[in-house]
Formats: sequence, structure tokens, C-alpha cells
Amino acid sequence: MGTHQGCPTYERRSHRNYQRLSALRRPLTGRNGRGRAVAQTVACGLSASAASREMHMHTQRLQSRAGFSLIDMMVAISIMAILAAAAVPQLVNVADSMKLGQAQRDVNIELNQARLRAVSANRPILVRFNCPAVGQYRITELIGSPSVPDADDTANDRCSETKWRYPANDNDPATRPNHDGPIRYLPNTVTFGTAPTLEFWPNGTVHKQVAGENPWSVVDVGGTAVTVVKGTTVKSVTVNGLGKIQLVQ
Repeated sequence: MGTHQGCPTYERRSHRNYQRLSALRRPLTGRNGRGRAVAQTVACGLSASAASREMHMHTQRLQSRAGFSLIDMMVAISIMAILAAAAVPQLVNVADSMKLGQAQRDVNIELNQARLRAVSANRPILVRFNCPAVGQYRITELIGSPSVPDADDTANDRCSETKWRYPANDNDPATRPNHDGPIRYLPNTVTFGTAPTLEFWPNGTVHKQVAGENPWSVVDVGGTAVTVVKGTTVKSVTVNGLGKIQLVQ
């Protein structure tokens, strides 16, 4: 399967091309010198043409199996980097919004829990914010009465779980408090804005202290807001004097 004798040197060709060239060459040989020259020329021409076609097909096969070039990969990576840079701020905003929404819902749940506990236990229940520390809040039972609070009701450590355990050691009415809740925490980087201490009475009404008065004043019908803040975004939970608690979207 080599090059035809007397022809210039060409690349190897397949066995099928060689047989085809041999068949074309036979009728022209054996007549005279001119015929042999013509046969040799035709054979050489066909041999060169077949070799060229085979080389072209081989090149096409190599190209079809080729992968991405370095330039292709660099362009693709650059486009992905641009898209990622544009998407990151949006993802951060979504995450912040989710944290703030979760904080709002948690506060709403705690306020509803305080109202339910006041009615079911027949005891005044307070919700204190930023207590015992910033970003924390807790349900506490009023140890004294609305008209005559106990000294511990206004103590700085009233929200401490070290001193006032959750759950309580017993349910003896003579050893209050018996209905304190656990300390709750806002998500990281979320803080309280407006957050007055609210007092829920067994009759379902809600009160807050305005100017040092006892008992505390009933929250007006328009309500008071407990707000949570993250950056420049604020979400609220409103509470009115009738005990209606509502998320503000």
C-alpha cells in the first residue's frame, strides 16, 4: 500500500483507494511506451487526488473531535463573572429581607402567645424588648398587680434566666412568677426600632406605660407599633388596646 512506482511521494492512502487506482491503470498498460506514460500520469494524478481527499477528511475528523480553545474558555469565564457580580447584590438583598421578615413573624408570634397566656392563666403578662440585652426579648409574668407592681417587676434583671428560670420551678401562686417564657433572639444584624414594653391583661386588653402611671394606660384604638430594622428597611407589628395584633407588610 505504498506510492505508485515512478510517481512523486505522497501520503499513504487506504487499501481501497490503491485497488481502485490499480484497476484504472491496467487497461492502459502493455500497449506502448506512450500508453504506459499516460497510465502512469493518470495513476499519479488519481493517487495525488485520493491522498489529498484522505488528508482533508482526516483533518475534518480531527477538527470535529477538538474541544474548546483557551480563548473560548476565557470568554465564557468572563461572562460568568460579570453575571455573578451583577447577581450578588440582589442575593444579599433577598437574604436581608428574609431575615427581617422572619424577625417580624417571630415578634408577632410572641405577642400573640403573651395575650393567650394572660387570658388562660388569668394573670397580667408583659412582653419586654431589648431585655435582658439588645436584640433579645422575653415574656414575663407581672409578679405584683397592675396597680401595685412588685419591685422585681421593674428590676433591670427581670429578664434574666439565671434568676428567673424557664420553665418555673413550680406553679405555686404564692411563689410567682410561674408563667415566664424563654428569652428570644432577633436574627443577626436585625435590631428593634420602636419597641415599648406591652402588658396584656386577662380581659384581653393591652396596656403600656405613658408617664409613670399605675395601672398602665390602655393602648389606643389606632395601636402602637413594634418595629424591627435591618439597614434602611423597617417592618412592623401593630397592637391595639383591644388586643388585635397585626403584621404590617
